Amino acid sequence: MYKNRFKEIDELKAKIDGFRPLSADVLKQIREYYKIGLTYTSNALEGNTLDLAETKVVLEDGLTISGKPLKDHLEAVGHAHAYDKLFELSKKDFISEDDIKTLHKLFYSKIDLQNAGVYRENPVIVTGADIDFPLPSEIEGKKQEFIAKLPQIKQNSHPVEYAAMVHVLFVNIHPFIDGNGRVARLLMNLALLQSGYNITSIPPVVRADYIRALQASNKNDYEPFVNFISEMVFEAQKEYIRIIERLQ
Repeated sequence: MYKNRFKEIDELKAKIDGFRPLSADVLKQIREYYKIGLTYTSNALEGNTLDLAETKVVLEDGLTISGKPLKDHLEAVGHAHAYDKLFELSKKDFISEDDIKTLHKLFYSKIDLQNAGVYRENPVIVTGADIDFPLPSEIEGKKQEFIAKLPQIKQNSHPVEYAAMVHVLFVNIHPFIDGNGRVARLLMNLALLQSGYNITSIPPVVRADYIRALQASNKNDYEPFVNFISEMVFEAQKEYIRIIERLQ
């Protein structure tokens, strides 16, 4: 269903680079636009009930939405804080353990400060899913292995493949009590930004395809997930170009 779009992505990347450098005003507008979009989509994938418009109100106006759970509001605010941090971290060309913990802490501290940025101490139980996450005693070793692998994967992969692998390898460790999917998508976008790509969201409408691709990766079949992410990046690039053309 999902194709490898690296060739088309490279072509659009060249077109996007032709617009650069963007003015400070345009860059600010784009970053704020994607803050709302990425926060909405990433939270919605995990069951957050705030829609796009409600997420915008929460982030821009600081208001609460009547009838919506407090946790949904805190997830929106926390994700937005973590999103802002991406642009500072993107000035580096690598991803560290501290980066991972920082992003989780920013996202999760208003929800559960005690567990924000702290690896879980209990096993993950997933009912009805063919997923085998590491036990708490295995997290430290898996995490070190993950961090150690990244430079070689980056060197030997297309930047979009690298970003996809950052996401999938991290989420399969599932080191935190909650928020692993959101941190995985933040890390994927950090990897994209570090390689000069734009923010990429995964729309809730393709959630079933996203989950199926993730489940395939649990059996070391990464191609479906890499192809899926390449399609998401390709679509995000087309949107990014439309936005720049309107703002120029």
